Amino acid sequence: MKVPVIMLSSVTELHSYIDRTQLTQELGGTQEYCHEKWISHRTAIEGFALMVKKTAQTLQSFGTELAETELPNDVEATSNLLTVHTEKKDKMKEDLRIALCQGSRLLESINEPLVKDPDYTMNHDELENLATVQRLLGQLDETETAFDDFWDKHQTKLEQCLQLRHFEQNFREVRAHLDMVYDRLSGFSEVGISPAHVEHILKELTNHEERAYEVLDQALTLACDADQLIEASHYAVDSILPKCSELRAVCEEISSVLKAKKAYLLKAMELHQCLEKATKWYDDGIYLLASQPVDKCQSQDGAESALQEIERYLETANQHKMTDLSGIWRDYDSVLTQDLRDHVDKVFQKQLSMQEMFEKRRVSLKKLAAKQTRPVQPVAPRPEAIIKSPIPSPAHREKTIEGDIINGNCRKGENDGSRHLSVSDEEENFAVLRRHVMNELLETERAYVEELLCVLEGYGAEMDNPAMAHLMPNTLLHKKDILFGNMPEIYQFHKKTFLRELEAYTDYPELVGRCFLERMTDLQIYERYCQNKPRSESLWRQCSDCAFFQECQKKLEHKLGLDSYLLKPVQRITKYQLLLKELLKYSKGCEGEDDLQEALSSILGILKAVNDSMHLIAITGYDGNLSDLGRLMMQGSFSVWTEHKKGHAKVKDLARFKPMQRHLFLHEKALLFCKKREENGEGYEKAPSYSFKHSLSMSAVGITENAKGDNKKFEIWCNSREEVYIVQAPTPEIKTSWVNEIRKVLTGQLKACREARQQKSSDQISQLTPTSTSLTLSPFKTNPKTLKKGEEKKTEPTAADPSTAILLKNNDKVKGFSKASLSVDASEENDGYSSAEDPMNSDPEDEGGKKLSPGRYVVVADHDKNGPQELTVKSGDSVQLVREGEDGRWFVHNLRTNKEGWVPAANLLTLIGESKSSQSLSSSEGSGSGNLSTSSSCSETYTSFSDIKA
Repeated sequence: MKVPVIMLSSVTELHSYIDRTQLTQELGGTQEYCHEKWISHRTAIEGFALMVKKTAQTLQSFGTELAETELPNDVEATSNLLTVHTEKKDKMKEDLRIALCQGSRLLESINEPLVKDPDYTMNHDELENLATVQRLLGQLDETETAFDDFWDKHQTKLEQCLQLRHFEQNFREVRAHLDMVYDRLSGFSEVGISPAHVEHILKELTNHEERAYEVLDQALTLACDADQLIEASHYAVDSILPKCSELRAVCEEISSVLKAKKAYLLKAMELHQCLEKATKWYDDGIYLLASQPVDKCQSQDGAESALQEIERYLETANQHKMTDLSGIWRDYDSVLTQDLRDHVDKVFQKQLSMQEMFEKRRVSLKKLAAKQTRPVQPVAPRPEAIIKSPIPSPAHREKTIEGDIINGNCRKGENDGSRHLSVSDEEENFAVLRRHVMNELLETERAYVEELLCVLEGYGAEMDNPAMAHLMPNTLLHKKDILFGNMPEIYQFHKKTFLRELEAYTDYPELVGRCFLERMTDLQIYERYCQNKPRSESLWRQCSDCAFFQECQKKLEHKLGLDSYLLKPVQRITKYQLLLKELLKYSKGCEGEDDLQEALSSILGILKAVNDSMHLIAITGYDGNLSDLGRLMMQGSFSVWTEHKKGHAKVKDLARFKPMQRHLFLHEKALLFCKKREENGEGYEKAPSYSFKHSLSMSAVGITENAKGDNKKFEIWCNSREEVYIVQAPTPEIKTSWVNEIRKVLTGQLKACREARQQKSSDQISQLTPTSTSLTLSPFKTNPKTLKKGEEKKTEPTAADPSTAILLKNNDKVKGFSKASLSVDASEENDGYSSAEDPMNSDPEDEGGKKLSPGRYVVVADHDKNGPQELTVKSGDSVQLVREGEDGRWFVHNLRTNKEGWVPAANLLTLIGESKSSQSLSSSEGSGSGNLSTSSSCSETYTSFSDIKA
């Protein structure tokens, strides 16, 4: 294409081709134009257009991201997502604001000439720039509006999602709590064993009901929140509505179950109260029958008075007794378990039996109250039927019931007209008393179990409750085991085992001793509890005034503090021996009397062990483990003098003319000497402490039973009397018990030492020929007088061990065979020891008669006991004679039955016949001092059989 080119020579010539209005002032025109301004506007407009485009793309990308985002399934993720998206939205809004601000400034720049001169007319470029900027600003406004609409929908969805996740989380928590409430309610299925038990269950149910209604309120509140979500057109109505309905249905079900359980327990309480009222009426009737004195029945006036008492009592029957058994089955069918049915039957049987007894008594009393045709001289009852005191009312059961009571008909003598209690009446009276003691045992046992549970739940469980943590002082944190010791173990034992086994003996109280004997090992758990009691007491004193304990006591409605309940186990273990004593008193001649006696002894043994262990843990300064010393046998305070032998002379420590006050602890393997310190503190902290001084190994000590000048003194020595401790007991009885206990320890060690050599010795003894031999073997000094006596008499062999004893007993031809045996230490007047002076080694015929001494024998005849403290032995039994009593009886241990008791000495001489003791426990009967040592027996030396002369 050809374009014409005109060459102009002047501006005027230009005007002929282009209108002046289209030319700038530089070319002689009238149009105002600034090229720099045009370039500036054009550059700004292009930059603004680019910003608008990028902003639109960013918003489009962000919108796509929001649309494609999956909603989270938990509260935290949803909340985080909402936060992240909101931050991004805010950033987008900030970019939009910046773009709008830039467009607004550009628009103001373009309109600036009009602002200065309203009559100003824009040229074509300015008008085009103005339109471009306005169009871009319009696009920004539309983009922002669309984004805001989209964000509002997205934000609403995220917020509804967050509400849904909160609802679902709260629903799961509340549903779990509702399940726990329902499960706990399912556990309230017991009807109790007494009104107190039912009352305790009702109290637990009431406490649980309060917590349950708190959960129900939470559930119903959550259901209302769900209703609000549904009304707000939540997008997940289909998910919320079923959960809302489920919450309301479960709440309604739990409420109905709570009401049913409460009504169930109230019904059971009503039945138990009826049973208790009937039982109390029965017990009162038995007491009335039993408390009418014998002499009151001997006169006409007395019989009439007794009859009136019975009539008045029977008038109260309708108020207390249960008459309609079928009505009971009908009215209380919903709560009648098999145990409760049996209980109801038992109460009815008791009522029937009591009615029979009352009828018999009425008949008897009516005969006695009838007008006498001739005067009758009252005859006093025989001594064994005399009433010591009337029987107290049931409200005073814990008081000691003494005396014999009557529970049968007053009978008229056939010959002399005297009226006496029959044997059957007496037995029935004792049976009544046994039942009452047994009832007290069971009732106090049930109350004890409930108290332990109350303490463990009301205090122990609350220590783990986070809601109570702010009330607990720092000194109490993580100290639950110290405060309660092994109380949970004690509770589990009594709840699951001991109480149930005791209840099995409800109708056989005289046999309950067997239950105690079977569970004696389990009852030793009280020893650990008592050992921990000082630490528990100390911790309690530090925290007794804290808000935690006060709040717990307030919730439990206890009048007494926790310290009173922490003392319950100590009180309970001591209560058993009192109840067993009462049962034993009323079980004379019964089948279980021996078991009751043994159970009482065992319980007293546990109490002694508990007491001993409390002293044992107070020992300080002992370098070693006390448990390595074996079982603690005895402990007590004594006055002690020391005596040491240096060279050939005995030198008494000048400082020891005044006795030392020492507390001795006798273990199986050692004897500890301690110094008792002052008692400080309060309560259990007032218990004394003991500073360890020194100890003696029981494998190296001997004893001299009687020290000269005082029947309360005895000697403990070691190293062939190089060290002698003269011990003075507070009373002769304590001295005797300690000597006997030390004797048992040393005898046991000797027996173990001999049994270890028995196999080795038996091979050598089997080679011994029955010929007369002579053997001298003694590592101790010989007293000339003793030696002379020995020369005048034939010496019987001393049994070195059981096998030797058997051989020498069965072969009288072996003479002169002697060995160092149990004890060769004599009193200070006699340092030597001779077998001729030992009653067991002397010839009975030379002494002019048989004498008994401690040792082991074989019984050759049967002997039945004549009293509760005596022992029954059978022919062939091996027995151990332990000690001689002051009343001519010997305390004997039957090795076959492992029982102990007393046997008259006159009977023993016949029972043991010609049998010999296999060991000697006394060195000199004439001097009255007995010595026992195992240090020599464990180092006995044997002479070879080649040295025995034929």
